[in-house]
Amino acid sequence: MDCQQLVPQTFDLSRYQFGAPQVSGRLSVVPIFGGDRPGQFTSPLSGLKLNRVAGYGSVELSNPSREGVAIVPLHIGYVQDQAQNHALCRSAFIAAGQKLMFEDACCVQESQGGYLKGREQWFFILPLQLRSPALEVRHQASYSKLWGKISELNRDFGLSDRGHLEQIITRKRGFLTQYQSRLEYLNGQTGALFFLDDKLAGIEIAPTAAYFQELWMPLVCFCYGVAAFKDEAVREPIAEPFPVKSLAELRESLQDSRQQLQQTLQENLAKTPQQTFEVREEERFLNLRLKTAIGDQFAGQFVEADDELIYASLFAKPEYLN
Repeated sequence: MDCQQLVPQTFDLSRYQFGAPQVSGRLSVVPIFGGDRPGQFTSPLSGLKLNRVAGYGSVELSNPSREGVAIVPLHIGYVQDQAQNHALCRSAFIAAGQKLMFEDACCVQESQGGYLKGREQWFFILPLQLRSPALEVRHQASYSKLWGKISELNRDFGLSDRGHLEQIITRKRGFLTQYQSRLEYLNGQTGALFFLDDKLAGIEIAPTAAYFQELWMPLVCFCYGVAAFKDEAVREPIAEPFPVKSLAELRESLQDSRQQLQQTLQENLAKTPQQTFEVREEERFLNLRLKTAIGDQFAGQFVEADDELIYASLFAKPEYLN
């Protein structure tokens, strides 16, 4: 698949390979393989820790490793015990053994209540519908800056009209986590293309397979899964069985089905409008450059080292998907 036209011209995707597509309801995924990038990068679950929440909108993360830089995943959020749930609106670098306070984080829980027990703590990535609004206010120090958008999302799901994101990611968690088994992370996978129906919804690329493996569940379940779940809340239609009479015919039908799905996604990708991005450098660490890309239909952040792509999280804006 060719997705070069969808990203800033500085991206070189020629070294990436694309695997066989997978599909579950409205959500389709094309695995990306690119090999681990040079240098050492810590992973978001095992190598990035939530230290503390220092009041509304202030979240401190740490990189406890002895070596290796942490690239904080764009729009990571934490559900925690006895403190307000927060999410970050931007990515960042954290050096080995260092801490970083994000004073421009957003509270995703409008008032007290709805906490999870400590044994259930976990991190998520903001639902796709909230990512573009979050990126727009990434430098704004206001803990309530996403409450209005969260309320709109809750209304779309028929839930209480308030800025409580846990109404979806916690109370609907049983359904959302099904995407983790329906759509499989593959050994050595370093990224993925995500499609909703016939439109590209996101491009996610990690510096290492270990990094993407830890990011996989939060992405597929809570970011893109929430967007796919909205119109699947009742029940997915039961697929018709293949009209076959032997194992050989079944294998042939499965192969034909996979080829048809791949062709369909290739055609859908070709229909995606070519993007012109406004690119802005946000932060530097050694030879790493964190940049924000804003286009008409897509936006996100990416990291380069000496013009080589290391990390990327580009997603479709809500108005494009509607």
